[in-house]
Amino acid sequence: MIKKHIPNMLTCANLFSGCIGIIYAFNGDLKTVAFFVILSGIFDFFDGFAARLLHVKSEIGKELDSLADVISFGFLPGVIIYQMLQGASIPYLPYVGFLITVFSALRLAKFNVDERQTEDFIGLNTPMNTFLVISLPYLADSFAFVSNPWFLLGLTLILSWLLVSEIRLFSMKISNLRWKENQYKFIFLIISIVCLAFLKFAAIPLILVWYIILSQVHFSNLKN
Repeated sequence: MIKKHIPNMLTCANLFSGCIGIIYAFNGDLKTVAFFVILSGIFDFFDGFAARLLHVKSEIGKELDSLADVISFGFLPGVIIYQMLQGASIPYLPYVGFLITVFSALRLAKFNVDERQTEDFIGLNTPMNTFLVISLPYLADSFAFVSNPWFLLGLTLILSWLLVSEIRLFSMKISNLRWKENQYKFIFLIISIVCLAFLKFAAIPLILVWYIILSQVHFSNLKN
C-alpha cells in the first residue's frame, strides 16, 4: 500500500520545492531560485521513474504531475522573467513574463491529451524551458544584453512558441543501455555533462540548442 504513494510523494516534493523557489523569485533572489528548480527537476524525474519501476502508474498521478509542473516549471519561470523586466521603463511590460506561465499550462494540457507524446515530446518540455530561464540571471553577469528588456521580450515570445510548437524532441526515458537504440540520448548526456562542467549555468542555452539538433537528427534517422 505504501509503494503506490511513493511517486505522488515525489511529485508533491517537486511542487513544494517549486513553491519555495517562487518565494525567492518574488524576493528578488533569482540565483537561489536555480537550486530549487534543479531540486524540482530531480523530483520530477524520479516520480515518473518510481512509477515505472514500481508499476504503480495512475490517472491521479498523471494529473498531479501536471499540476505540480505548472507551478514549478510554469509559474516559477514566469516570475523570473517578470522580475528581470522590472527595470524596464515601459509600464506593464514585466507582466509579459507570465506568457511563459500561460504557454507552459497549454503545453502541459496538450501533453496530457496528445497520444503522439507517449514516448517523446512534441514541443519544448517545461523543465528544459525552465532550466534555460534560470540561467538568465547568471548569464546577465557576463553578458549585459541578457538584461535588456527587448531581448527578454523576444526570448519570452520564442520560448512561448517553442512550448506549443510541433517540433519533435526525444525524452530521456531509457528502457535499456544499448548504444544503437539510445546513441543520440547518450551523446546528449555526454555533451551536457561536459558543458556544465566547464561553463556551468552558461552552458544551458548551448545544451538546449544541442537538444533540438540531436532530436532532429534522431527522428530523421528513424524515418530512414
